[in-house]
Amino acid sequence: MSQSFDFSIDGMTCASCVGRVERAIAKVPGVVQVAVNLATHRAHVIAEPSPSLGQAVLTAVAKAGFTAMAAGQAPDIGEETDRRHLGDLVAACLLSTPLLLGMVTGAFGHRFMLPGWSQLALATPVQFWLGRRFYAAGWRAARALSGNMDLLVAIGTSAAYGLSAWRVLASPAGEALYFESSAVVITFVLLGKWLEERARGRTASAIGALMRLKPDRARVRRAGEDSLVPLAEVMIDDVVVVRPGERVAVDGIVVDGASAVDESMITGESLPVDKAPGDTVTGGSMNANGLLVVRATAIDAHSILARIVRMVEDAQGSKAPIQRLVDKVAAIFVPVVLVVALATFAAWWVIGGALAPAVLNAVAVMVIACPCALGLATPTAIVVGTGAAARCGILVKDAAALERAAAVTMVAFDKTGTLTEGRPWLADLAPAAGVSTGDLLSWAASLQAASEHPLAEAVRARAAADGVAPGKLDDFLAHPGLGVSGTLDGRVLILGNRKLLAANGLAAGHTPFEDRGQTVAWLAETAPDGRVLGALAFADRVKPTAAMALRRLTERSVDVAMLTGDSAPAADTLARQLGIHRVFAELSPGDKRAALDRLRAEGQIVAMVGDGINDAPALAAADVGIAMANGTDVAIAAASFTLMRGDPTLVAATLDIACRIQAKIRQGLGWAFLYNLLGLPLAAFGQLSPVVAGAAMALSSVSVVANALSLRRWRV
Repeated sequence: MSQSFDFSIDGMTCASCVGRVERAIAKVPGVVQVAVNLATHRAHVIAEPSPSLGQAVLTAVAKAGFTAMAAGQAPDIGEETDRRHLGDLVAACLLSTPLLLGMVTGAFGHRFMLPGWSQLALATPVQFWLGRRFYAAGWRAARALSGNMDLLVAIGTSAAYGLSAWRVLASPAGEALYFESSAVVITFVLLGKWLEERARGRTASAIGALMRLKPDRARVRRAGEDSLVPLAEVMIDDVVVVRPGERVAVDGIVVDGASAVDESMITGESLPVDKAPGDTVTGGSMNANGLLVVRATAIDAHSILARIVRMVEDAQGSKAPIQRLVDKVAAIFVPVVLVVALATFAAWWVIGGALAPAVLNAVAVMVIACPCALGLATPTAIVVGTGAAARCGILVKDAAALERAAAVTMVAFDKTGTLTEGRPWLADLAPAAGVSTGDLLSWAASLQAASEHPLAEAVRARAAADGVAPGKLDDFLAHPGLGVSGTLDGRVLILGNRKLLAANGLAAGHTPFEDRGQTVAWLAETAPDGRVLGALAFADRVKPTAAMALRRLTERSVDVAMLTGDSAPAADTLARQLGIHRVFAELSPGDKRAALDRLRAEGQIVAMVGDGINDAPALAAADVGIAMANGTDVAIAAASFTLMRGDPTLVAATLDIACRIQAKIRQGLGWAFLYNLLGLPLAAFGQLSPVVAGAAMALSSVSVVANALSLRRWRV
């Protein structure tokens, strides 16, 4: 069975590097799939388990010219590295600025140039000391028979520097020098990379914020005494004490105390949630004003917070389908640019007859055509957008889901637990002639004793409240989407919907309960006699935000349908209340999938919203599956998106953030392609100096990242 592994990759600078790393890892035996993210410098690998896999990946990446290590072992970039990069940038600026003297003074009509030896002395440390990273990375790329941004910068600036140095050392005095072109280009590239790194550091802020929610220690009560222990020492069923103002250390159930808990960083819910004995709490949430005593139910990697972080990391490490086009372009980009630069040099030298313009224009071509912006456009938008979504309680499974969600034209809602609260109660009973209300309730409670369905919980709660004891049931059997059956005192009983009755040769009449929008289950005896024993009516409240959620979808020109296993009259009543015009009722789990196929046959791109086990097939079959996190793990596993709170307005928000991320991807790629489309001809025809090309190249990467960072302001 395949497993996923994450590695941190150091040394990547552009989309060409990404392709080289992916090709190297893909050749490792056992690797099934690999996705490398330039924005996070991480490689997500799916492979067959092998004790030697990790070392094999590290070796393959090293041969490709990069450094890799397991993601958990990668050191943080930290302030020290940032200060070193800033120090290199400041030094480059101080050394390069005097070289611009001639350009600046020439604008005022009095061109003043430093002596050639002075220019050589200033440009040399910029070229070979501060620019050493470009030579090292460019050499690794060339050795791997590939190319990248560093190779272009190293070749281009070396050409300008070499021409100028040769003139200083061997040519007659007075010839033009171009040290400013080489030194200032390196300075601009360093500036662009520094700004890009700082901006990119903010792209992963969502994961960092989530990780910081986890406390290092927990206050555990053992033998009647409270003591602070490292979180790693907390065990399942330990009693953890959470004081006011402290973060909840573990997932658990409140066993004593009452308080309001702020879960906003986990669920996106802005208001604190009241907690009392029996309620669940999530590790990382903030206890507000009361003392809580919690029994731990999940720790470490099994906690909700850890699962959220894992989902966000997986989404940010995945690759969007549109990235395939970028990968194809990046694979041939640098070789094509080198050919264009060589052709530019040859044309200017042969036609113009002068070496200096030929070199400078070829340098401008190599510098302007940096593929950084191309490689950053897609992953940066995905990292920032999925992080913003996570802060608002929307978790994305992978980048491909975003592309599908942006194209959704219809949303199909399950009813119970999605549009309604999902906490039904037994509102009424209608026993048949000769059957008492007590017997009807007792038989129903007996059938539902082993069921986990919300309606079963409602029956058991009513029976307990009325003091009705269930009998001993044999041969219990659940019929998904229909009901349950079992044997009680030699009688075979069924409890379920009209379809279950019809399957057993029985028919149910119309009840007034359905006209009130209530869900009705019929109790019947199939042996020794076949007869209907009565009806049970269940009521459930519509979620307060359901109408608003549907209105927001309508405003987005998205159609709405409802799929439910409930009876048609009850479903139609709720649909009229909420303004839903497409209703599919009395559906089994398989029927829901067929209903989705019918909608897609009409040309719709369908998102399915559900929360229960019976919704899992439909969630998996839909173009986009959206699961409520208050539902089952099976539903969540089958869905493309998980909503961390049961608020249907998050459905429209999910489609909105998907559309915004896709828009940022298109804008970034559009800018990167347009930049090269315009810049390359201008540079080749001598209309762009290397200095301007360097500034434009730095600006392109920074602008793409800055545009993606605007997604951080997105809110529901």
